[in-house]
Amino acid sequence: MTEFPPSITEFTTFDGSKVGVGTEEATAAERQVRDNDSNYVFHSWSAQEKINPQPLSHAEGVWIYDYQGNGYLDLGSQLVSANLGHAHPKLVEAIQQQATRITNQNPAFSNDVRSELAKEIVEQAQGDFSHVFFTNGGADAIEHAIRMARLTTGKSKILTAYRSYHGATGSAIMATGEARRHGNPTTDGDVKHFWGPFLYRSAFYSSTQEEECARALQSLEETLVYEDNVAAVLIESVVGSSGIIVPPEGFLQGVREICDRHGALYIADEVMVGFGRTGKMFAYEHGGKNLQPDLVTFAKGVNSGMAPLGGVMMNEAVYQRFADKPYPGGLTYSGHPLAAAPGLAAQKVYREENIFEKVAELGERVIAPAMEKIAENHPSVGNVRGKGFFWAIEFVSDQEAKTPMGGEAMAAFGAELKKAGIWPMVSGHRLHFAPPLITTEEQLNWALEIVDRAAAVVDQAL
Repeated sequence: MTEFPPSITEFTTFDGSKVGVGTEEATAAERQVRDNDSNYVFHSWSAQEKINPQPLSHAEGVWIYDYQGNGYLDLGSQLVSANLGHAHPKLVEAIQQQATRITNQNPAFSNDVRSELAKEIVEQAQGDFSHVFFTNGGADAIEHAIRMARLTTGKSKILTAYRSYHGATGSAIMATGEARRHGNPTTDGDVKHFWGPFLYRSAFYSSTQEEECARALQSLEETLVYEDNVAAVLIESVVGSSGIIVPPEGFLQGVREICDRHGALYIADEVMVGFGRTGKMFAYEHGGKNLQPDLVTFAKGVNSGMAPLGGVMMNEAVYQRFADKPYPGGLTYSGHPLAAAPGLAAQKVYREENIFEKVAELGERVIAPAMEKIAENHPSVGNVRGKGFFWAIEFVSDQEAKTPMGGEAMAAFGAELKKAGIWPMVSGHRLHFAPPLITTEEQLNWALEIVDRAAAVVDQAL
């Protein structure tokens, strides 16, 4: 069996110097990074004096490394963005080549890489789409999708699920349903929330997926009618950071039908799950061969996180709303050439290396049965769920009450994974299993075995 993680002997600093791992020079370099970070960097979602971020010296493929040469499989693909891993040579080459051509461009000009990338996305996506508006990331893609929906329909309200995360900017943080919304000032009072389907923690007292789907759709439609003046229903095609929740069969199609009945647009948030994460280009495609949202937001995997890039893909009806009247919005870096170039290269890699098909196959054949085994082996595991390379293991301290496992046990679990060479994505009482889409079968089996062993630490807390 291959030795994991693979070892490195040196790394390169930002000024080009070569430093041997584990040397005094490496220790001094790490100390400098920590000092500068602590003294000058303000971190998101954090109490600043209670954090101690881990410096990284090197990242390649599915692996990330610290300054002492310790390697870790990047189990969360950073924030589920490094779909093609780190420093993919074809994406690096695309940036290098573009840097010799055009490095900055007013978006009022056109350029080849942005235009070609938009064409690729529109032609590869399921459905009859028209154009792409490029943004700097996922949150502003949500902002613009909401704005487009309101201007297209002439209505004001947006419906989103309670178990959701859509970004941290003005309307996006209001659209977010989970607790990260709390504590923020009300920046958009026309966003309303509803309960989406989640059988394990059903808000509808359902006993089957069919019941959960039907009751969630009924509740959504009742909410839409009661609120009135709804411009759009905005949903994650697979719920991401709020728990990795795959919607039951028929739910996304039901959302489409409800929107059509009431003159609302359907916005699919694919920021986290787009570009192969669930085994298809976009996760809404699992909802049926003919399913098409009106607007699709994306980011992260579009260029494997090589540079900030997001976008909104729209249908012809939305495009026509702005054919003769100006769209009142824009960004200085819309379709920035140094971000679009690796995006175009990434689409080629996805297609030529059959990445989406491999993710679907390995997800079903390797990850799914391993997850079921983990659930059977550990009394602390309440639920496992997912699709493709996007899974959650939910730990509970009481199976019947489904009480979330405490932080101390989860911290010990995370520490065990790091000790074994895996950098985990622990979110509250859950482990999110979302490795880069280039992770091999051998690497997956290795990681799943370690997760299975490490879960024994959580069992001890029962």
